Amino acid sequence: MSQNGQSCDLWAGAPGAVIAATFPMPAGAVFNWHTHDDHQLAWAVAGVLTVRTAAADWVLPPTRALWIPAGLRHETLAAATATMRSLYLRPDRSPAHWPGPVPVTVTPLLAELIGYLGNDTLDAGQRARAEALLGDLLHPVPMTTIEVRMPEDERAAAVAAGLLADPADGRTLAEWGRQAGASGRTLARAFLAGTGMTFSQWRRLVRLQAALPQLAAGRAVGTVARHVGYQTPSAFVAAFRQETGLTPAAYFRTQPRGDVRAPVIRPALSGSSGPPR
Repeated sequence: MSQNGQSCDLWAGAPGAVIAATFPMPAGAVFNWHTHDDHQLAWAVAGVLTVRTAAADWVLPPTRALWIPAGLRHETLAAATATMRSLYLRPDRSPAHWPGPVPVTVTPLLAELIGYLGNDTLDAGQRARAEALLGDLLHPVPMTTIEVRMPEDERAAAVAAGLLADPADGRTLAEWGRQAGASGRTLARAFLAGTGMTFSQWRRLVRLQAALPQLAAGRAVGTVARHVGYQTPSAFVAAFRQETGLTPAAYFRTQPRGDVRAPVIRPALSGSSGPPR
């Protein structure tokens, strides 16, 4: 079974309205931009996935899956070793009809059901009952958007590119200005005009963007905080809570509560590509 959007191969001889497929993904693996004729529920049973669309990136630990509607162009990445387990649903028999990507909570029951639907020995009655239960377990997670816009001013854009490459860079705007050929005040005005936020706000979002995949992979908060430029874990946790409404531990807990808001990272650079195949 492939990730090339050819649903005719998926459904050849398949019973029911749902198909389950498992894709081992070594570090750096990517299913390049493609579409499906069917709805997809993409889930990392192990590791962390990133699903990218033209509008946003979703970082998915095993506690999250992403509903991808039929026809939506996307690619799926694994920065480290992961296993993707996906459900494909016939649109005319699907229990959900969301028009855009929707993150959902993967409870232990939903995780078991996804595995159960991959059992080829199910009879028609067992499969029908399992597929009927699926709709009851798809619970959308309200989203907090983390949007990182690039400034239009060339000098500010050069600073932004430097921070995207190294979010831990702690230089002030005045220090950046000596490299970019502009005063700190000029760069500050350029960031505000081009991104709608101050330089410090913009840098905080870039740091959180870099931190999310590391947190999802299970790295310690203190280690991640230092890696993205925070001197203390408490300062990082405060920034994370300010943007998402939750601490990192609350967001990535095994059984999320109903108030969890899943961050969506909107890419700073258009046309960016994922890891090589």
